[in-house]
Amino acid sequence: MLFAYPSKTKFGRVVPKTKIYEHSEANTEIQRKFIEEIEQINWAYKLSPETLNITADNDVSEIQVFTLRLRSGEVSEETLRTIDRAIPFPLLFELEWDNQIQTVAAFKRRSDADTSKWVVSNYFWSGWLPTTTQRKDLPTAIDMSSFYEKLIRAIVPIKAREEERAREQIERIDLAETKQKEIARLQSKLKREKQFNRKVELNKQLKNLKCELEELLA
Repeated sequence: MLFAYPSKTKFGRVVPKTKIYEHSEANTEIQRKFIEEIEQINWAYKLSPETLNITADNDVSEIQVFTLRLRSGEVSEETLRTIDRAIPFPLLFELEWDNQIQTVAAFKRRSDADTSKWVVSNYFWSGWLPTTTQRKDLPTAIDMSSFYEKLIRAIVPIKAREEERAREQIERIDLAETKQKEIARLQSKLKREKQFNRKVELNKQLKNLKCELEELLA
């Protein structure tokens, strides 16, 4: 999914990697990843009540769109999370490589315990598209929070349930991913297990986990 951002939202500033390091306390290993994975960081668009002509709210004051020009077709989630930690706003990333473009984002919200801090979900990735792909109009919304939810849902692979808020949807998807990892771990353990009684118990656990996963994905 590629959105057509209005000209008045254009920000267009190159962000030095050193600024990201400073604001995220990036260690030497993370800095090395930045150098290997990213050629340039561009703060491309600023989506705000003023630039979009929609109502402001306390949860989402602005949304930033960052374009990352990659050195290869891959970037680690650790790198993206470092940028998210450095910027105190929800972010959308557009990755550029070899005449292709990809949208990536995590659902980012203020912490319930401390509103000065942010909670960042797992990341969602669209497929690669040619840079010549026609972009779609931005979704309409009554306020910044509902607008942000629509942006995120455009790349989330699992549809929302009826009356399910984006936060609930993302938490359900994150839990489903945890269940999938547990299933994979148990399947691996089952293959190595020699004792019949233990195999029976592991199969029972697997069945329960698979049922829980189906319920989460329904």
